Amino acid sequence: MSSHREAPEISKDPVADGTDVYAFISPDKPGTVTLIANFIPLQQPDGGPNFYEFGDDVAYDIKISNSGKGTADIVYRFLFTTKIRNSKTFLYNTGPINNITDSTWNRPQYYSVSRTEAGHTKQMVSGLTCPPVNVGKRSTPDYAKLAGQAVHSMGNRRVFAGQRADAFHVDLGSIFDLGALRPFNEAHLIKMPEMNGVNAVQSYNVHTIALQLPISDLSRNGDIPKDRTKASAVIGVWATASRRQSRMWDKSKGAYVSHGPWEQVSRLGNPLFNEVLVPMAEKDKWNRLEPKEDKAFAKYVNKPELQGLLPALYPTVFPNLKAYTKPRADLNAILLTGIPSGVVPGFQNYTGPVESDMLRLNLAIPPAKKPDDGGLVAGDAAGFPNGRRISDDVVTIELRAIAGATIPLVDKSYQPDAAASAVTDGTTNTNAPLLKGFPYLGLPGGGYQTVPGTTKAS
Repeated sequence: MSSHREAPEISKDPVADGTDVYAFISPDKPGTVTLIANFIPLQQPDGGPNFYEFGDDVAYDIKISNSGKGTADIVYRFLFTTKIRNSKTFLYNTGPINNITDSTWNRPQYYSVSRTEAGHTKQMVSGLTCPPVNVGKRSTPDYAKLAGQAVHSMGNRRVFAGQRADAFHVDLGSIFDLGALRPFNEAHLIKMPEMNGVNAVQSYNVHTIALQLPISDLSRNGDIPKDRTKASAVIGVWATASRRQSRMWDKSKGAYVSHGPWEQVSRLGNPLFNEVLVPMAEKDKWNRLEPKEDKAFAKYVNKPELQGLLPALYPTVFPNLKAYTKPRADLNAILLTGIPSGVVPGFQNYTGPVESDMLRLNLAIPPAKKPDDGGLVAGDAAGFPNGRRISDDVVTIELRAIAGATIPLVDKSYQPDAAASAVTDGTTNTNAPLLKGFPYLGLPGGGYQTVPGTTKAS
């Protein structure tokens, strides 16, 4: 889930498949925003000799809307180039890699970053080096050092692109087995013994693109907003991947060559939006569109399929949800417009009436001193759906929202079922520990060190 293999066509193209997007005020540098986009889902750490890497033929973008129109007002584009140092060997590395510039790394990747705003594109940096993947104790003996060398400065900004441990946790095996939640197995239509959830993403890596930028780089007025009630304090964030229009095999070069303009093939804003809300026949179409065109999908938010499935799969658990027939104005606000002032006391992240799937971050709300992984619904205004922090338990938050826990925010007459505030997939964050500083995601599991079902970075 989040968006690991969320649509039929993009699941065949993992190099361009976005998995998660995060946007939050940096807890250790509160004058900055951290934006993270992950790609290439479910990477096995021992997947050599052709280890995972960014695509040289893919344009990876992080997009920001600060005008309230659901359009990309600012675009950060990442383009990658891969080199082969020694064409006579099949090896990814010919000896230990002690520094990211070592010639023993046979397949280094480099990248450029550009910024587009108001139709003008400026290349910010080029020739930056990614770290290698975490091959194992002999090949990458001090992976923390290699990863640290790949955090690059761009003036007072920082950037990283490379492999990290996936921080998302979800019970994929249970949820996709007829909507089962292991902690509620005995209440399911097809009963089984109750048990804790199983984190299916544990031990897998992803490829991360991360930016840490001054808040003024992203705000509508080029300032640091102080008043959380103003529309100009809110930005929308999403990530995309694009490929050229055509791709053909060039026999003389022994390689595929791409031609034509870039065409978007993957998109991700709010977690689980395309995966859970959009019908299978429309998932690939959704991936190609801009957020401003999401009005066509609002009907699936206003009456989500999962809302009908929960009472059917758990017949005695959700009677109130089953009887509720009004459009889900709460979900529409959370996912498509942002939450207007007056719904949650002292909070808003409303971007206007244009229905568009984006993470919405209020830049005037500081990081929480004691973060709650339940986010806004647990009283922590710095958490999801106000942006998304890495530790936010978005599966539980969104399950409870769909189950009716957030309906009273817009319909005081509705009484949620008791299970609405307790429903969960039963997983906890058993992934690699997060870092306290940029890029925050944990070190990727090493191929030699990792036993299936566990993860260990060193």
